[in-house]
Order: sequence, then C-alpha cells, then structure tokens
Amino acid sequence: MQLQTLIAELPEFQVLQEGNPEVTGLSTDSRQVKPGDLFVAIRGGEEADRHPYVPQAVEAGAVGVVVEEPVDAQGIAAVQVPSVRRALAILARGFYDHPCASLCMVGVTGTNGKTSTVYLIRAILEAAGEAPGLISTVEYVTGGEATPSSNSTPEAHELQRMFREMVGNGCRSVVMEATSHGMALDRVYGISYGTAVFTNLTRDHLDFHKTEAAYLAAKALLFDNLDSEAFAVVNGDDPAVEALLARCRAQVVRFGRSDGMDVRILEGRSDWQGTRIVLDTPVGQMTVNLSLLGTFQQWNATAAVGTGLAMGVAPETILEAIREVQVPGRFERVDRGQDFGVVVDYAHTPDGLKNVLKAARPLTSGRLICAFGCGGDRDRGKRPEMGRISGDLADLTVVTSDNPRTEDPEAIVQDILPGVASGPHRVEVDRKKAIAMAIGAAERGDLVVIAGKGHEDYQILGTETIHFDDREVAGEVLEGLVGAG
Repeated sequence: MQLQTLIAELPEFQVLQEGNPEVTGLSTDSRQVKPGDLFVAIRGGEEADRHPYVPQAVEAGAVGVVVEEPVDAQGIAAVQVPSVRRALAILARGFYDHPCASLCMVGVTGTNGKTSTVYLIRAILEAAGEAPGLISTVEYVTGGEATPSSNSTPEAHELQRMFREMVGNGCRSVVMEATSHGMALDRVYGISYGTAVFTNLTRDHLDFHKTEAAYLAAKALLFDNLDSEAFAVVNGDDPAVEALLARCRAQVVRFGRSDGMDVRILEGRSDWQGTRIVLDTPVGQMTVNLSLLGTFQQWNATAAVGTGLAMGVAPETILEAIREVQVPGRFERVDRGQDFGVVVDYAHTPDGLKNVLKAARPLTSGRLICAFGCGGDRDRGKRPEMGRISGDLADLTVVTSDNPRTEDPEAIVQDILPGVASGPHRVEVDRKKAIAMAIGAAERGDLVVIAGKGHEDYQILGTETIHFDDREVAGEVLEGLVGAG
C-alpha cells in the first residue's frame, strides 16, 4: 500500500518530508524493522520513546516515519501527527483492510476476572457457531494454533494483524481482554465493539495510572465508544458501575446478586466438584454448573451468561458450552495424589488475593496456606495491603518473590511484611524454595494457594527472563513427597 493512501485516513497530519513509497509493513521497534516498513515512533507508557531511534529504523530499511515532533528522517518520507499511538491504530486498521468490519467484537475489561470471563464467552460463541478468535493474558488464538501471549492487549498494529489473520482463518467473532493500559495507550482505538463487559474495579496499576480516578477513566473508554446498537454487560454490584456508564449509549445488561439485576445470582456454591449457580434471567431461571472452582467464578460465569443472552445465544447452548471450561492458572489444581489440596492462581492484586483466599477457605477442612510475592517496578502501595490480606485470611503465609525485575527481592519482601504483621508467616525469597516450603508445611486436609503468577511460565530477575512455572514446580515438589511417602 502506498504511503499517501495509508495516511489519507488520518484526521490530522503534516508532511515533514515528501514521498509516496510502497509500505509493506508497520513497525514500532527499530530493532525489528524490515525493508519497506513504515516506522511509527510511539511514546508513552512503559516503553522508551522511539523518536531517538528513527536513524536506526532508516538504516534498517524503513521507507517512512510517523512522529509527533520533527526529526531528522535522513531523506525518507516523514509525517507528523498529534498522537503517534492514535495514528498507529488508524494506520494499522487501514493497512490490514479494516478486519474488524468482518468480526463481531467482544471486549472484556475489569481488574479481576477478565481471563476467566473471556474463556467462558469464547466457549459460548464457539458452541453458537460464531468461530471466535481469542486475545487473552494466557494466549492468542487466531483460528489456527494458539500462541503464548506476550501482552494482554497487544499494540494496535499487532492486534489488527491478528484480526486480519482471524478473518483469513474463518473466524466470525473475537473475544479479547481490553486492559486499562491498552485503552489508555490507544491500542484499541477505533475498534467498534458489539459487546463490552465489565467484571469489577479494585486497586491495580496505580504505578501507571497514578490515581484511581485515572484508572477508572481508562476502563470507561471501552464503554464511552459503544454505539446504541451495542451491549454493555456490567457488574451491577460494583460501586464503580454508574461512573463507568456515565457516557455510555449502549443497551445495558446488569448482572450480580443485588436486586434489580437483569441477570441475578439467586444461589451459588463452590466445592471441590465445581461451582453451581442459580440465575434469574430475562428468559427464565437458569441453573449453571461449572468445573471452575471458587466463589468469584460465580460473577465471571454470570457475566458470560449475560453476554451470551444479550447476543442471542440459546440458554441451553450457553449452559452446555461453559460446563467443562478450564482456564489455565486460574484456581488451577495441582494433584499428584497427595492428601491435601494445592491450587495455583494468577491473583496479583489485593482484591484478587482476597477473593481467592475467601473462595479457598470453604474448600479446606484444615489450614489454609498462602504463598505469594509482589512484582518489582510496580505499585508499591499494594504490597503491605496484600500482606495484610494473607495475614488475615490464611493460617500460614509464605512471603516470597514474584517477578522482582530490577528491584531488590529482599526489599520487596520487606514492603510486604508490615502488612502480615504478627500473623503466622515464613519468608523465603527464592520462589522455588518458597513453594516447597508451603507444600512441605501442609498436612492432611490443608489447602495450599500459590498466588501471583498463575499461567506464567517465566520469572523476570533483573533484566533476565528465566523459565519458571508455579504449576511445574508444585508438581515436582508433590511428586517428591508422594514418592517418598
């Protein structure tokens, strides 16, 4: 596609350096530029400003650059725009020939429960014959083989490329996590969602958003942009919901336990066999049976049911579709024949940890043991809060590392410990040893919750990423115990 054709969709731009080369790709990383690429010098968020890397992009073969301020484009075509990130979304949409126009788009946002909810909705749409693609924290599915996720909401050009791939593979719909980062950084700008889902709002990502108001505003962007034909499926029990819907024009479907919900939880229970929910819905009472464990899954499943009903899926199709859904790293059992329970969960926020531990308590006849840590280079304020939650709700807390990144792991632990206070606890900075410590402390009837990393199969130490999977480590420890027994 020629550059002038591509930039014609931009609402505002200034040509700094004339040229109309053939553009064969889009790139935001000078190290990945291929000959023929248009280099978009994004800035903002946690990534480095790409403007200083224009010379490297040109050297690698870029045929044009898009910038927010004049740069030395070294003789190639250059275009200046008010926002490079928004421009990237528009350019990518055009470059990949507007793939979302051929897809029914479903976006799920919220602090906790996004991943479980997208898996449940995906199962419903699959059963309804809508051939859904998937964009999640765990994996991307574009109609072919699944690939591990590198970002819950990828950059705009990566998203549009995957959408085009989905269309080519016969997908008719997409279910995706729409994160606050993704919306604040315009990664999903210009996407017309047919349905947007809100799970809940609690403290998270304040290192990025700075204030809870800004965090809520980022989530609200998903709903601000819905048209009157779309559906907003929202957790009516959450106090943030009215602010979230302040500028929403869509048809609203509220779910939850409170009176007046469109899809209301009448009864719900979870045990080691799964979860059972009785719902009052616009099409009558529905009894939902899930393999998923935990009280919090009642809201995730109800969100999925509300979405399916709003989209016209038959109740019996919904119930059958979600019955056996499993979500990697979300209250996932690790069983090697031991006489106590072990679950791995992605809970990495105060509310997420609280929900998981509250859901775990009724499932154990003995003690509840929690092993967790907090990520480095992230919101420090939640560290003592998570320590307090584990100290209050667990019978034993093992404080360890998560992804320390460039912070001192010992310092992160010291931030957590004031919250744990005098509650029974142990400290082991090495996560592998900490998991072994937590499992080694368990006796018959106890339940060990290993929280924070869930499906992740890596750990970030400094600037190095190593292979590390809580489920594998727990399995190895348990095999050693069972073998020794």
